[in-house]
Amino acid sequence: MSVDFSKNAKESPEPTKAEVKGSIPGWLQGTLLRNGPGIFSVGDTSYDHWSDGLSIIKSFAFKDGEVTHRSRFLRSDTYNSNMAANRIVVSEMGTMAYPDPSKNFIVKAITFLNHTVPDFTDNGASNIVKYGNDYYAASETNYIRKINPVTLEAEDKVDYMKYLPVNLASSHPHYDKEGNAYNIGTSIAEKGKTKYMLFKVPAVSEKDKQKNAPALKKVEVICTVPCRSLLTPSYYHSFSMTDNYFIFIEQPFKLDILKMATAYMRGVNWASCMKFYPDENTLIHLIDRKTGKEAEIKYYTEAMVIYHHVNAFEDDGHVVFDVIAYSDNSLYDMFYLSKLKEGAGFHDDSYSKPRYRRFALPIRCDKSIAVGEDLVKLKYTTASAVKEKEGKLTCQAETLLTGIELPRINYDFNGKKHQFVYGSIVEESVLSKEVAKFDTETKKIVCWSEDNCLPSEPVFVPRPNGESEDDGVVLTSVINSNPGQSGFILILDGRTFKEVGRAYVNTDLQKDMHGLFIPQVN
Repeated sequence: MSVDFSKNAKESPEPTKAEVKGSIPGWLQGTLLRNGPGIFSVGDTSYDHWSDGLSIIKSFAFKDGEVTHRSRFLRSDTYNSNMAANRIVVSEMGTMAYPDPSKNFIVKAITFLNHTVPDFTDNGASNIVKYGNDYYAASETNYIRKINPVTLEAEDKVDYMKYLPVNLASSHPHYDKEGNAYNIGTSIAEKGKTKYMLFKVPAVSEKDKQKNAPALKKVEVICTVPCRSLLTPSYYHSFSMTDNYFIFIEQPFKLDILKMATAYMRGVNWASCMKFYPDENTLIHLIDRKTGKEAEIKYYTEAMVIYHHVNAFEDDGHVVFDVIAYSDNSLYDMFYLSKLKEGAGFHDDSYSKPRYRRFALPIRCDKSIAVGEDLVKLKYTTASAVKEKEGKLTCQAETLLTGIELPRINYDFNGKKHQFVYGSIVEESVLSKEVAKFDTETKKIVCWSEDNCLPSEPVFVPRPNGESEDDGVVLTSVINSNPGQSGFILILDGRTFKEVGRAYVNTDLQKDMHGLFIPQVN
């Protein structure tokens, strides 16, 4: 299968009607937004890592059985600076940018200072985040960029640091039924302390709807968790939430702040300043949503690297949470464009395979319980939590499945016990050729694939007033390298996982990262 992952995308900012084959349910009304890298070279310069590429946002609008597609490059400051210079001048995580050799000393000095105290990119190519009534293109820096969800045009640039002291923030927030958003960020060496901050961005009230101020203005810090080490905070990509708790995993995959400050003059990228420590344990933080206080019990497990949480729920005195876990940090290296050009992404066993793992945390640990006893009393999981000295619990997960990534659930079940998970199968390679529905109870898996097709992260959309957890459809955008065929958006039945319909968009689609579905409000 030949797909050039370093090829620059073309944008299609004007809405074009897609050609529908099969049928699209009449109830499916709304817009799927997808975000990911789309420009990999500017002038004579190229990005080294796939995820560094400049963002392209795509939309698929569903209305009355028809689909309209459009796409637009995110006109960030990063995009504008690179285009004005006709070269990459803003550094990304895996690509360090150096000034044009013809530039004068002052420009070089300013560039140097910008990299010693990094002023990060606003190239939000990872996900679409909703705060209040606004949508933002986001990566994991302190900058997010508001977008118009219909035209995809870039609007205000927003700096988290204006509202709370976080240098980095996750691009995977959580949302409750009232429209409040919850997220986590890292505050580096603020007042001599490095800490993680869980924060809430409240839903917009009726009286604030007219004011057009960012919802972040009303941000509330729920709790701060001190970092285990001042200058090496843990990397994280997501977290979990139940009705009463947050689950944050402090893993031994860390950013070295001092190394980042000297990366530019050492001629290396920032990604090289991240290190996995296989001999250290992983600390699981259980935080009460109402009080903001951490559980007194310390939960530990072995060293692992997690990008995506699946879900979490409470059951009979336990908090159960599911994650996709790796035994090392080799996944990032698989997406260097030099590796993808070799076709390594399709047949490379050098990266550790992801495992779908279930942990169970007993909420209480009585003093009377003997050291060495397993406190997990749930019948449906083999996950354990064994009491050690000083009230510590050593947790072992149950592995439910190997080789699945980009997990999505029916978000109505977020924080509640779920049965079904939709994801990408990466058993043979980091580049998924099939999407799947996994039943966590029966352990059955159903897949969809087609020759020469690469589907993206599957997104579940529940049918209004649906009768079951899987009553709805699964949407995935598909790169199609069959001769003479264009990319398409695929609609699968959530229950049977059989194809309901597809819509050819008459343009090439690119591999993307994440996105969300915005239901049309009647």
